[in-house]
Amino acid sequence: MTHFAARVLWVREESPTVKTLAFRWDVDVLPGQFVMVWTPGIGEIPMSLSSLGETKTITVKDFGPPSAAIVSTKPGQNLYIRGPYGNHFTVVDGDKLVIGAGSGMASLAPLVDSRTYGIISAREKSEVILTGIFDQKRVLVTTDDGSMGLKGNTIEGLKVFDRDVEMIYVCGPEKMLYAVYNFLRDREVKAEFSLERSMKCGVGICDSCSIDGFQLCRDGPVFPIKTLEKMKEFGVSKLTYSGRRVQI
Repeated sequence: MTHFAARVLWVREESPTVKTLAFRWDVDVLPGQFVMVWTPGIGEIPMSLSSLGETKTITVKDFGPPSAAIVSTKPGQNLYIRGPYGNHFTVVDGDKLVIGAGSGMASLAPLVDSRTYGIISAREKSEVILTGIFDQKRVLVTTDDGSMGLKGNTIEGLKVFDRDVEMIYVCGPEKMLYAVYNFLRDREVKAEFSLERSMKCGVGICDSCSIDGFQLCRDGPVFPIKTLEKMKEFGVSKLTYSGRRVQI
């Protein structure tokens, strides 16, 4: 684990609410691991890396004060990073499918190669991100309103996907994860899911990211589909940052 002041090299707009920020960081990070990104005076949030070379990137959606501060960071300014934390996806060499919704595609991006298929889902065309990292013959887009690709949600995309793959990787909002889990659970497939929970420390102390005894920061955030069967809270309820349990 390292603490690092990352000077932002460039910023790219992916959608009206999502930006990618690049910085140099000579630390090995595996696909699916996360870092804690701190903005002084505002707060700290977990972020997956969207590229893992010497120049690394985070792809951030503006959804609250810490993320809004990160999104507004300009080239030449610093982000403050600690990590990496958590486990990682099991990387396979064969054909694979990544299923991402919204900014969840960021965690999956490092897995994409010439043998990767993709299903990318969003509410509308303006929210679709990172299609350009795929061979365009291998990516399917779904939008709730039909403004791009197939009209419908992620499951509509899965219904028409007809390829055999060695592994399926999934990341996105929990309602989407739960729907994909239910679609796949009785099929003979290997699948790994990257989960999200409110996270304060990132090192297993605060327990705010716990789900049925599993701590996402230490036991996850990546879990095989068989482990999800043990999580009765998955897709049902979660803790807020203040510790209140709410329905998903």
